[in-house]
Amino acid sequence: MPAPPQVSAPTPTPGPTRLTLDLAATVRHDGRGGVADDLDTPEGLTAWVRDHADALPEALAARRYRADAAGLDRVRSLRSAVRALFARAVLPDAPSPADAHRLPPPAEAVARLNEAAAKVPTVPVLTWPGGAAPRVRDEPVPGPASPDRRADLLDAALARAAHAFLAGPDRRRLRACHAPRCVRYFLKEHPRQEWCKPSCGNRARVARHHERARGPA
Repeated sequence: MPAPPQVSAPTPTPGPTRLTLDLAATVRHDGRGGVADDLDTPEGLTAWVRDHADALPEALAARRYRADAAGLDRVRSLRSAVRALFARAVLPDAPSPADAHRLPPPAEAVARLNEAAAKVPTVPVLTWPGGAAPRVRDEPVPGPASPDRRADLLDAALARAAHAFLAGPDRRRLRACHAPRCVRYFLKEHPRQEWCKPSCGNRARVARHHERARGPA
């Protein structure tokens, strides 16, 4: 009996890629045949931002962030732009069916991201902690602490993360999972990967088996 194919360990995911994928994944299957939205309330966005504090600018103070309705609308608009460009990135394969019918056109999606990214200018900042190599990273230009600025900081950080992902090498590995009851996007880690996780692969194989067993109508 031939040995099963070896599956390589997943490639570490850079911060901007993970932040962008996680934003897109807040639209998900609800387990009952429909689609759920983790960002359906300001409280949902508050929890999501706090969970991703390590990937967001220190100036945002993400662990103390509290969303309001206006900020939620802005982030949901950015998420629609990201998912529209994900749909474009996976062509000619089909995109996630969760919201493909109501996404903005790609040109509008690009404009939304560019507008959000421009809300807060950045400057390169050098850090050189003891025992580590020097590092340069872009940090927001200091400004007054206010709810509007914090909303701008969040928008700009999400948009720039999407820029880095869409213009980087990981975009070529992006796929939509079409297993039954899944609406996720994922990064293809090896040539034979078809689904975002093993449980989705199991459901897809079971569905194919039942389809073959039924035969032609």
